[in-house]
Amino acid sequence: MAVHEHPRQRTGFRLPTRRSAVAVHAGDTAAGAGAARRSLAAVRIATGLVFLWAFLDKLFGWHYATASGRGWVDGGSPTKGFLSGVSAGPLQSFFHHIAGQGWTDWLFMLALLGIGAALTGGVALRMTAVAGTVLMALMWAAEWPPAQHLSTGAPSGSSNPFVDYHVVYALVMVLSAYAAAGTTWGLGRVWAALPIVRRHRWLL
Repeated sequence: MAVHEHPRQRTGFRLPTRRSAVAVHAGDTAAGAGAARRSLAAVRIATGLVFLWAFLDKLFGWHYATASGRGWVDGGSPTKGFLSGVSAGPLQSFFHHIAGQGWTDWLFMLALLGIGAALTGGVALRMTAVAGTVLMALMWAAEWPPAQHLSTGAPSGSSNPFVDYHVVYALVMVLSAYAAAGTTWGLGRVWAALPIVRRHRWLL
């Protein structure tokens, strides 16, 4: 009887080749980058909705931060209550002086609307980062988190002397502009293609 040798089939564990390892790493990197873009876009939109809600509540008086019947459309001032109540920090007299003035109300409301719409839509993020950071810096100074006590002697209630939600919102705006976060779940690409934006890149 003749005996024929058959080639052995090797089974078992095999170490990945360098090419397959590089492909897997590239895939993981791409997936991670996509997740990061979507995460930043979600944070951008959520922050934009915070500003839009503040605008609408102060405009119509939806009985949240602004009492019913005291909205801007009802003749109320969106800045008088907050700024006239500033009782900490070195800029108290300045904020008291501008509280409730017409130009203050208009600038504040336009800032809330513009920042909220831009962040939600993912457009004009560079301008939004600048304007939003200025607004947050002013509001931070009005609340003055470093103070442990108000000018009346009462506790300020500050939970952190430096980093509060104003700083977090400003960081979101700056990072959104830096990473061009409007191109994910936003109108960033459409906005960037507009002729006026292509001529003036600071409008991005």
